[in-house]
Amino acid sequence: MSDGHDHSHLSDTELRVRALESLLTDKGLVDPAALDAIVDRYENKVGPRNGAKVVARAWVDPEFKKFLLEDGTAAIGSLGYLGSQGADMVVLENTDKVHNVTVCTLCSCYPWPVLGLPPAWYKSFPYRARLVKEPREVLQEFGLELDDDVEVRVWDSTAELRYLVLPARPAGTDNMSEEELADIVTRNSMIGTETVASPAGGA
Repeated sequence: MSDGHDHSHLSDTELRVRALESLLTDKGLVDPAALDAIVDRYENKVGPRNGAKVVARAWVDPEFKKFLLEDGTAAIGSLGYLGSQGADMVVLENTDKVHNVTVCTLCSCYPWPVLGLPPAWYKSFPYRARLVKEPREVLQEFGLELDDDVEVRVWDSTAELRYLVLPARPAGTDNMSEEELADIVTRNSMIGTETVASPAGGA
């Protein structure tokens, strides 16, 4: 049974998942809307919330930040956020002069324990292929404009090594608690396709 979409770009596993989902939906055993809600929760809320807590801790605790940048695996593990998809972690700090962004050019290796499920665009061929060749153009399409004097570094994840971007702490957050800071950290800022907005709404 065809759903009218071209799935030639999908892996064998993804095709099997699509077929199973279609079968369960046709039999009335799965509500597509409920399934989408579950995926959205783990893609945008539960998983990224872990990473946001890591970032917020680094922003308020200089010793933890030093630990995080020296040994991302151990520091993230100390907060309980490790698993098979994040066994070896490197944390990359964004500064006024350096902007880091991550990709997986071969497939979609992604640090699930701190970022949840990878978004569809992260797994797409255009993102994976273009980010390495024209990072500034891709970031502009995400709405991120960087000054010419900011160096853009693209980091390619592998099955053995995953990356987490430590975004710069925005201005106007000095009086915010660690929990409040975690609330403003986004998934995309920890991938590097955006910055964290200040409470006033500025980037």
